[in-house]
Amino acid sequence: MRLNNLVAVVAAIAISATMSAQSIYDIKVKDMDGKEVSLSEYKGKVLLIVNTATKCGFTPQYEELQEMYDKYKDKGLVILDFPCNQFGEQAPGDIASIHEFCTEKYSTTFPQFDKIDVNGENESPLFAYLKSKQGFKGFGNGAQAKFMDEMMKKRDPDYASKPDVKWNFTKFLVDSKGEVVARFEPTVSMNFVSTVVSSKLF
Repeated sequence: MRLNNLVAVVAAIAISATMSAQSIYDIKVKDMDGKEVSLSEYKGKVLLIVNTATKCGFTPQYEELQEMYDKYKDKGLVILDFPCNQFGEQAPGDIASIHEFCTEKYSTTFPQFDKIDVNGENESPLFAYLKSKQGFKGFGNGAQAKFMDEMMKKRDPDYASKPDVKWNFTKFLVDSKGEVVARFEPTVSMNFVSTVVSSKLF
């Protein structure tokens, strides 16, 4: 048992060292056609990376994300959309049906990728990396934040101490040098997100 624990600790240290040394541009993801895409294609761009869902109370944020993309894409912003069904199973269906929903209802034009897990055994290496750079810092203030905090505490009283993605529409901001500089919970005002994003573009 002790040997197993030692092996687990050594493995965790090795993974941690790899993650800290790795650049986001070394990571590959799958597009909606299942083809591998290297994030090195986005070198020099400011990235807003979002885990999304089509049947969530936060789904209308798609509209504000598209508005932000329209406003700043020519300034160097790229929004990367990763549907995820881990939270309340609110991203059902295959990627084709999800893409159809997003383009028809919200006229989205920013890149959308294949469905992923953002936590757990099968979590995306991208989100493992993002979480290692920007942990959870709270839901903020307001009614939505209070609701989310109470809901999460019922599931896990210690949830706030863990870096896991808590819900749909968590956003990570990566600057043009590849540094993960901010994390926004879904309860954060999209106006505030837009202000921070714009500060990295100019």
